[in-house]
Amino acid sequence: MNASEARQLPLQGLKVLELGQLIAGPFATKLLGEFGADVIKIEPPGTGDPLRKWRMLEEGTSLWWHVQTRNKRSVALDLRSAEGQKLVRQLAAEADVVVENFRPGTLDNWGLGWEALSALNPRLIMVHISGYGQTGPYRDKPGFGVIGEAMGGLRYLTGQPGEPSVRVGVSIGDSLSALYAVIGTLLALQERNRSGLGQEVDVALYESVFAMMESLLPEFDASGQVREPSGSALPGITPSNAYRCQGGDYVLIAGNGDSIFKRLMGVIGREDLANDPALAHNDGRSQQAEIIDAAIQAWTKERPRDAILQALDDARVPVGYPYTAEDIAHDPHYLAREMIQTFTRPNGKPLKVPGVLPKLSATPGRLGNGGPQLGQHTDDVLDELGIDHETRAKLRQAGII
Repeated sequence: MNASEARQLPLQGLKVLELGQLIAGPFATKLLGEFGADVIKIEPPGTGDPLRKWRMLEEGTSLWWHVQTRNKRSVALDLRSAEGQKLVRQLAAEADVVVENFRPGTLDNWGLGWEALSALNPRLIMVHISGYGQTGPYRDKPGFGVIGEAMGGLRYLTGQPGEPSVRVGVSIGDSLSALYAVIGTLLALQERNRSGLGQEVDVALYESVFAMMESLLPEFDASGQVREPSGSALPGITPSNAYRCQGGDYVLIAGNGDSIFKRLMGVIGREDLANDPALAHNDGRSQQAEIIDAAIQAWTKERPRDAILQALDDARVPVGYPYTAEDIAHDPHYLAREMIQTFTRPNGKPLKVPGVLPKLSATPGRLGNGGPQLGQHTDDVLDELGIDHETRAKLRQAGII
């Protein structure tokens, strides 16, 4: 990216200090970095962020690392040492945003909490991501994304009725929290434009998941009804389900719009259902969901997947099938939308990675390079702070950096 392109990034000039590891905090700063923020990632010397060793590794480094930490500068710094804490305070004094996902109270014990850092930099925005938030009786409990998904209500709903709940397959609780952290950051920046002052942003994993639970709570409050697992269906929204095809594949059909339902019934040859006044609207259809699903299933099981997809596409009925990674990598729409990007790894090999979103028409984000090596930018960042070579050498000898 050349200098003129860099100036077009909407968060250009924003300095973000990341005091986090693994998923939620680093995913939030990744998004900020993709739109121009200068993200300085603090990692423990010697080991670095544990994410470096998660999932599939190549030459000792996670392939995920090249997505989660692109557009960041890595500084190897011991946060548990007095000298390291002093350096972090210097960095925070010049930062716009600090993002952290330690257990509440940890940074306070190190002299790096909100009170200490905001006293040095009243314009600072400090974003906390934790399992249960900065207040409340569960505040001090450890909490990972899976626990937030469970407490937030999601894990109770996933799976088949009467069977153990299953997880979504990705760290959705962490990623949702990261999105709320970014929203909170942008809101706090907007407020700072008016007041000149920073503030804290408090994001809890379980709350980020709970916010996705739609009508779960009001339905319980009004009726006492507890929503139960329903497999691939979506109770109260009909028809919207997975249906088995000839050959054993599955398609997903969402015919829950009133006019869409009529078109779907026409395609499957069930004009009787299409014209039934009791099924004209979703509330009536939901009362007869089993009958409707059975009619659709009777049609799909006699046809191969591709024929079903074509027939419903032609009728403008929303339809799809569960994509694998291979499906995604070769899909023409993904490619046309530039959601499959390629960058060159440090070993010279190309690697396909997800593109940048959201897509801004005038100031789009940047793909950048892959994840940095541990401490790759330590000297550059400390030099910007005015820490001379001799002092850096002493810090390195002491294991501080």
